[in-house]
Amino acid sequence: MKNRTIIGIICVVAALVLSFAVAPLVNRFSDSRFEIVCVKRAVTKGHQLTDDDIQTVTVGGYGLPDDVIRDKSVVIGKYAACDMVSDDFILPSKLTDNADSADDVFMNLDGSHVAMSITIQSFAGGLSGKLANGDIVQLIVNTDEDGSFVPNELQYVRVITSTTAKGIDKDELIRNDDGSYELPTTLTLLVDTYQAKLLAEYENNSKIHAVLVSRGNEELANEFLEKQNKILDEVEVGDNG
Repeated sequence: MKNRTIIGIICVVAALVLSFAVAPLVNRFSDSRFEIVCVKRAVTKGHQLTDDDIQTVTVGGYGLPDDVIRDKSVVIGKYAACDMVSDDFILPSKLTDNADSADDVFMNLDGSHVAMSITIQSFAGGLSGKLANGDIVQLIVNTDEDGSFVPNELQYVRVITSTTAKGIDKDELIRNDDGSYELPTTLTLLVDTYQAKLLAEYENNSKIHAVLVSRGNEELANEFLEKQNKILDEVEVGDNG
């Protein structure tokens, strides 16, 4: 009985401490107001942000990320690293200095890799038009002789862009009045010369189906690409041997 009384007293004291010490601190922080930067309207990945795209709003501090951006000048001129919805507040992780557009990639080609376009031969073959710049895809090849298979050399490939029949790249597409997009007809990939020769062969005598492997996680994308590079090194050494 005595132990129960002591425990009860401890609980009451703890409740009083919580009510009179901790709770006011939480309430004070909740009542704090901060100016942060958010987008006025939905923006897509790769879009260069201007003053017209963003606004400063005042919000409560409770649950607010520590690194939320509060200065518009930090945002203007940067590119969206991901799709953002209207009123989405902006974090450093949502911004990038690079456009991730096709031209941006082309200007950084250094000879170790090349840009190679393949035809999207069906609606499903190009992930129903949903592939985005920077995606990591796996390429499934279908031939009359061998059926469907994934070449070891094409397990992980980075998408530079997809392009419509009118020559409009994915990051430059504008929605139609009904909200739809014109579907892409080609897929441009970042590959080495060995992969490019292989793709040229498959382009002429087979069907190619792109499967999305990774999006929006650069660390994971680099892991996949490193695995692919090791496979290519082994294949090329085998061919030379």
